Amino acid sequence: MKRSATRLHALLATFVVTIAIASSAHAALRAPQVSILGGGLQGYLNSADGGINVGTDQDATTSWTHTSSNTTGYTILLESSGGANNNALAIYNSTAGVPTMNILISGPIGEYGFSTATFKPGNQLTVNRYDENGAFLSTSTFNGVDPNGFSFALLTASGNFYTQDARNPGGKAQAVSFKGTGGNTGVWFLCFEDSQVQGGGSDEDFDDAVIAMESVNTTPVSTTTWGQLKTRMR
Repeated sequence: MKRSATRLHALLATFVVTIAIASSAHAALRAPQVSILGGGLQGYLNSADGGINVGTDQDATTSWTHTSSNTTGYTILLESSGGANNNALAIYNSTAGVPTMNILISGPIGEYGFSTATFKPGNQLTVNRYDENGAFLSTSTFNGVDPNGFSFALLTASGNFYTQDARNPGGKAQAVSFKGTGGNTGVWFLCFEDSQVQGGGSDEDFDDAVIAMESVNTTPVSTTTWGQLKTRMR
């Protein structure tokens, strides 16, 4: 049963840190663009950003690097999936033959649950997880996470779905990414389809899990304060 989309709000205000936001240099677009069915994702991103066309603005990026702050943020903005309570967002090394899944966010924590992930020397990643009210849930430290080449996966009861198309059944896209516009410049929207697109009966609406990612990019960065970031999440 789909849940109606709610507006972004400033949950990330619970953290008071300074992070780096990537510059607005434009990356290549997906070619061809993935066909997204229904109007759910477009309707949600209209309310969250207002400057994204889901049919023409899909970015080609499927893996990322950290910025100079070493700290990134991941926020669940929307979970329109019957399996939301069992899904998890994981980070893995883009070049790994058999990727290790390092959990960033796992259900059930509700929409607007979030995590912060800090890269430390020696390819060590520390993840702190919070619920939608900013209450601390748990922490984990993972070894061997490459800060200069990582991708993401949605872990579901029916399988794992990756931002890298080639890892998915039939090489089909299971996630599309968009660069934020206007006041959301520097934010990435990562949008997953949590049913198998290749022969799996998927509705291909790509609004089953929408994640906002902060301080991840492959371009030069400029700094911003956490207070400035909060205004982008209202």
